[in-house]
Amino acid sequence: MQQHKRFRKSVLALATGLCLATMVPVVHAQSATGAIAGRATSGDQITVTRASTGLTRSVTVDADGSYRLGQLPVGDYTLQTIRNGQPVGEPIRISVSLGGTTTVNLGSEGGIANLGAVQVVGNRIVNRVDVYSTETATNISREEWARLPVEQSLSSVALLAPGVVGGNSSFGGISFGGSSVAENSVFINGLNVTDFYRRQSYSTAPFAFFSEYQVKTGGYSVEFGRATGGVINAVTRSGGNEFEGGVQFTFEPAAWKASAEDHYFEAENSDGTTSTYTRRASRDRSSFAKANIWGSGPIIQDRLFLFAMYEARDSDAKYSNASGASWFRDESNDGFWGAKMDWRVTDDHLLEFLAFSDETEVDVVTHGYDWDTNEIGEAVGASTTTTGGDSGSVTYTGFFGDNFVAKAMWGVNQSQAFTRSPADAQCSGVFIDSSYNAVYEAMGQPPVGCHPTGGAIVSHEDEREVGRLDFEWTLGDHQLRFGIDHETMTTDRTSFYPGPARMRYTAFGTSPGSELDNGAIVPDGVDAIVMGRERIDGGVFETVASAYYIEDNWSVTDTLLLNLGLRVDSFENKTAAGDAFIEMDDLVSPRLGFSWDVRGDGATKLFGNLGRYYLPITNNINYTFAGGLTDERTFYVLEGWREETNPVTGGSYMDPILGAQIGPVDTSYNISAGDLRQSVDADLDAIYQDEAILGFQQMINTAWSWGVNATYRRMKNALDDVRINHTPCGPVGFNLWPIANPGKPLTIWGDESIGCETEGWITIDTSKDGYIKGGSGEVVGYSEPKRTYKSVEFQLDRAWDEKWAFNASYIWSKSDGNFEGPVNSDTNYGDTGMVQHWDHPANNEAYGPLFNDRRHQIKLRGSYAINDQWTIGALVTAMSGGPINELGVTWPNDTVGGGSFVTEGSGGGTFWHCVAACDGPVGERVYEWAGRGSGGRLPWTYNVGANVTWKLPVDHIDLSARLSVFNLLNDQEVINVRQRYEMGPGVVRGLHGTGTRWQSPRYAQLVVTWNF
Repeated sequence: MQQHKRFRKSVLALATGLCLATMVPVVHAQSATGAIAGRATSGDQITVTRASTGLTRSVTVDADGSYRLGQLPVGDYTLQTIRNGQPVGEPIRISVSLGGTTTVNLGSEGGIANLGAVQVVGNRIVNRVDVYSTETATNISREEWARLPVEQSLSSVALLAPGVVGGNSSFGGISFGGSSVAENSVFINGLNVTDFYRRQSYSTAPFAFFSEYQVKTGGYSVEFGRATGGVINAVTRSGGNEFEGGVQFTFEPAAWKASAEDHYFEAENSDGTTSTYTRRASRDRSSFAKANIWGSGPIIQDRLFLFAMYEARDSDAKYSNASGASWFRDESNDGFWGAKMDWRVTDDHLLEFLAFSDETEVDVVTHGYDWDTNEIGEAVGASTTTTGGDSGSVTYTGFFGDNFVAKAMWGVNQSQAFTRSPADAQCSGVFIDSSYNAVYEAMGQPPVGCHPTGGAIVSHEDEREVGRLDFEWTLGDHQLRFGIDHETMTTDRTSFYPGPARMRYTAFGTSPGSELDNGAIVPDGVDAIVMGRERIDGGVFETVASAYYIEDNWSVTDTLLLNLGLRVDSFENKTAAGDAFIEMDDLVSPRLGFSWDVRGDGATKLFGNLGRYYLPITNNINYTFAGGLTDERTFYVLEGWREETNPVTGGSYMDPILGAQIGPVDTSYNISAGDLRQSVDADLDAIYQDEAILGFQQMINTAWSWGVNATYRRMKNALDDVRINHTPCGPVGFNLWPIANPGKPLTIWGDESIGCETEGWITIDTSKDGYIKGGSGEVVGYSEPKRTYKSVEFQLDRAWDEKWAFNASYIWSKSDGNFEGPVNSDTNYGDTGMVQHWDHPANNEAYGPLFNDRRHQIKLRGSYAINDQWTIGALVTAMSGGPINELGVTWPNDTVGGGSFVTEGSGGGTFWHCVAACDGPVGERVYEWAGRGSGGRLPWTYNVGANVTWKLPVDHIDLSARLSVFNLLNDQEVINVRQRYEMGPGVVRGLHGTGTRWQSPRYAQLVVTWNF
């Protein structure tokens, strides 16, 4: 026993040292706590105590019989009624959940007033009907997750909530209530960890680091902003007065994974040509293992506590590319560290510190591969990709009397994305132009250059610095909440070519006397040249987001609560020089909610809310529009080739011999970020969404509850780059691509460069003007943006009672309009805010079902304790498929394509098909209309997971093993298809509607946990 204690203390000492050595002060305190409220005898004192930390909070019941204890850390408490200095009744155990209020109504004798209206798990009261909340949210505790076959990611937890679906599998993410994957926010202990460059990812931590998760799907308070989708809110574990520790091992061996199916498509296009697509995946193999060790306990009893964790990971993957011509080997052997320190300076003043790092490195080696013989060739390249970063926060909470709480927070969230190769510094990219092909073929087409790709190297670092103040003031029937928050989001991103000179070289065939782009003439006797191109772009870009809010939770009567809130946001996007080029101020978000405790016992509620939500502009807009560009070309005489040895692989390659420079360096492609008056609408409006929710929730008995709610969302504003080739001054002569609100007035600077006779601001009504059709000269505008989401949700829930639990939900929903949001899943284009929605007026003139429209969603989850030793769990999801479009490439009376004639991903596509005279003049072509969803629907998908957990039946030893199987039935249904119907006017693609992505195969996971 003494040795066991020493081991636990050693783990704690190690964790303490880790925390103190790596603590990064970093915000957003309002969302990481819960509350207890209810009714009791006026004048009594209600005291709650958290035994694990010694925290004690008291409040006096108001004259109207109400009481509330807010800003309580998530966990278990004991509630005691005190009257005239003496305890009344027995202590009551209560569980406080994340972001919720547990209702406890007390009788005159200090006991629960209506025991039949509360739910009890073990000997704790839990919150099943939160009559103090007007939002729709789903809470999942660490204990509940451990009983279910849920993958270890925050997005997997979010997918348990009704109305949350997976986004486009080509770029990942999740969709809340019909929104795109780029509209959500993620918080850890209140710290915003959402990627702000494209808003499609977030910083994360191991599941064992978290205590509870809350998924907000709608109606959230004004303290939350900058999201028009949903919110994932997670709180980490904390230390207490007991020394505790544990280790956990997770195994996902390759042998426990089913093989993916190979797919081969061959189809004839309508012009008689044949198109094929091969997707090789059956030989892909991957294994994963991790070891997690944690420790927690008091540094000072009842005052200072620490929880710390380290997780070592080992990942190995071997797989081919889709065609089977290359073989990749990925390896990653990194770890996660994280710590949470809580300091109760006094009973009324608390300090919290959070620090963690999710930095990850993946090494990739690329080989040649012969699929038919299954032979792996020599290595042809290697790279290392680094992602993630360090994050942390420091939070102060102060309680001033019974009625006033102040909270202050400061934090930092960092991430990076950088792929590097051992060849980067030594090897330049070398390419052969088609004009040099004859010579190159005569050489035998040897490898040229030693860099595996020659593509640009991108160095990307993001840092969010946050400061926040939140206050809570209870005045009789009013609970006032108000605060401010400020985020500075900085992106440091540059791209450049590999090699010692940071240039890429292209060999061209030429002839003496030819003129080059720099104006120089090719000298006599020269028939081949090399163009060296240096391209460096980017810089440091900053976006500042600020907001203030005020909210009144007004108890109009004993049973009716009104939530009256107002939030005002402002966004400022800056250039690399630090000048603001987009400013949006006074973005007012009113929100109104109500909750009616129908029977006054906390067991039945009718609730609803109305609200507006704004979405900030991502930093990729800053990078693209407000950064400088060095793009210079230097021409040399090509004096032959020399054979060199690849410094990475040892193989041979040919390198061009550069002769005399021909003419000056061509700097005409350089771009300064000085004048953006034609690049950004001077009167730009922010994206916003309005939402309305009406719901009902009721306890059936002390175990069962049910609920129903209806949601309506409407987004009537878009923000994207828009093609402008016509203004009130006339045809521009080329394409402008300003960031604008399509379908609304656009104000840019007019001058002679775009056909205006005088300089000055001009306004284009883009609902009627902005685009001139090629050939016909007809001037048209862009369709009004519109996205709506309607849903009806039903839920049935049985609380865990140490024996079994069950939850079932069904949603009917409809998401339609003419644009998905800041990304375009129809064409797998995820460059947020710069997709093809408004690259051509034909891209978005059709209104109908959108990509994330899943009409029917069924989710079932449950767990059952067979006995003290064995528990089983299951998770079932059934979902109808999304719509399939039949995208054309042109539309009537226009020579300019609305979609690419060459590739499927470039250009958004139109909703017209040319059916006759398609090779003739545009005025003679005959078209048919094919609106959104004209290609039918994807099939239903089914996903069944199951697990079994075994616990060692020995007292005082907490050892368990959980085996989970995901996609138990090994369904590999298609989940994404080609939606480009035409490859040219009147030429139908034979591969339209064929698959590009499928469900992941079945795999199993073993988790062994020992807590001590």
